[in-house]
Amino acid sequence: MNTNNALKKVKRSLAIVAMLLTLVFVMEPILSIQPVVSAQTVTRRRVRVRRHRSFWQKHRDKLTVAGTTVAGAGIGGIVGGKKGALIGAGAGAGSGALYTYKLRRRHRRRY
Repeated sequence: MNTNNALKKVKRSLAIVAMLLTLVFVMEPILSIQPVVSAQTVTRRRVRVRRHRSFWQKHRDKLTVAGTTVAGAGIGGIVGGKKGALIGAGAGAGSGALYTYKLRRRHRRRY
């Protein structure tokens, strides 16, 4: 009985760590947003500045969905074993795709 309580405490602490890591993964792109500096020109011509996008900017959608899938599978695996991992992966992928393709604002106006 004593080992059962210890096992529950370990599972609970691992689940908390997994949730905190998920929050860090989600908050990192939000905190790394930098203001875009526009090119200043003397004449009235428009000068296009070629932006070099980072790996995160190029693959943001795929990485967000993959991260939520891994987090869901990890939490589901801790709670319910293999079957829980499959269910958690499905729920994580679904919620990540919903956020990425429906809820997240893509086109922000920059003035």
